[in-house]
Amino acid sequence: MVAIVIASLIAGDFADTSPENFHDLLRSPPDKSLCAQLIVPAGYSCSENTIQTKDGYLLALQRVSSSRPNNSGERGPPVLLQHGLFMAGDAWFLNNPEQSLGFILVDHGFDVWVGNVRGTHWSYGHKSLSEKDKEFWDWSWQELALYDLAEMIDYIHSVTNTKLLVVGHSQGTIISLAAFTQPQIVEKVEAAALLSPISYLDHVDAPFVLRMVSLHIDQMILAMGIHELNLRSAWGVSLLDSICDGHVDCNDLLTSITGKNCCFNNSRVDFYLQYEPHPSSSKNLRHLFQMIRKGTFSKYDYGILKNLIEYGQLKPPEFNLGNIPKLLPLWMAYGGNDALADMTDFLHTVKELPSKPELLYLEDYGHVDFIVSTSAKEDIYDDMIRFFKSLGNYSSFPSILPPSMVDVNGALIA
Repeated sequence: MVAIVIASLIAGDFADTSPENFHDLLRSPPDKSLCAQLIVPAGYSCSENTIQTKDGYLLALQRVSSSRPNNSGERGPPVLLQHGLFMAGDAWFLNNPEQSLGFILVDHGFDVWVGNVRGTHWSYGHKSLSEKDKEFWDWSWQELALYDLAEMIDYIHSVTNTKLLVVGHSQGTIISLAAFTQPQIVEKVEAAALLSPISYLDHVDAPFVLRMVSLHIDQMILAMGIHELNLRSAWGVSLLDSICDGHVDCNDLLTSITGKNCCFNNSRVDFYLQYEPHPSSSKNLRHLFQMIRKGTFSKYDYGILKNLIEYGQLKPPEFNLGNIPKLLPLWMAYGGNDALADMTDFLHTVKELPSKPELLYLEDYGHVDFIVSTSAKEDIYDDMIRFFKSLGNYSSFPSILPPSMVDVNGALIA
């Protein structure tokens, strides 16, 4: 969720990072493609794909594989990685190959696909709209679920001719759960692993987020005619400054957003800031804040009159978690220090599901730990991969040695 309002963005030791220095930290995003920037230099094969949603957005979808395929030359089962708010596909590759989930899954033989929702730097805009048009930003996570994720799943399914696995973090779990309530989408999904799962948000206790909610920042932004929420802009930095000013201790901003993270690598903050944050829409933030205020897992609330026009009813329809197929295998990991995926809300989500998902609880983990923890492989990813490989169709496919374990002649490095 707002996990990454600035999670990777302004993380680390704030003793040396005062608000007036935010401009220095928020660097321009890289010009190269995601494949060229992060994945190929690490020794992996990567291809760029472009898909178009039904409402005209052009999305980047990377496909990652090892430069050393298994003995049969075949790819393993496809898995789609879906990032959180203010992030993009780079989130899965920000640590070294031995610590980053994207690389780890490839090393275990999976056919890895990397999603990038509309508005992020790696995606390519719209077939007819400019990013300067307010209509370009007229969407929330509702459209990300029903259009972006749906199109990614459909494309991967058509290319691989098999059901796929889905991995989501934070907002990636919101849109996954919403999409899984739709029969035409979920029928193409074999199983899902959700990190910091979110559907209900009314028990969020992150001080920074609650401060923004109480100030009605979401409504103010939209009333000012600001449709693109770009935290790299001068306006975005000024917003953070104003919220921090006397209200939240921004010397510990990451903790005030996500909860205390046990295993975040402060030494890599400078590197993370080369990629994060990505833009989102003001309407998306408004939708998330509606969930916090109302305690519902529903479509966007336009108000009574427009709800009648859009939905044919006074209140927005809810996404009914009870519609997710009971036979869909689910694995969920959640943390005791996560201030966004609160325990009460998480248990509410689990209670609504028809099935009993496999659960992994990490007492010391905050919201960001699930994707950038230096020990996430041992703490989380190994168990996730065990879950995937326990599925009937995937129990016997081989792993691939990571490129870092192989010399230039293809020999195993001792």
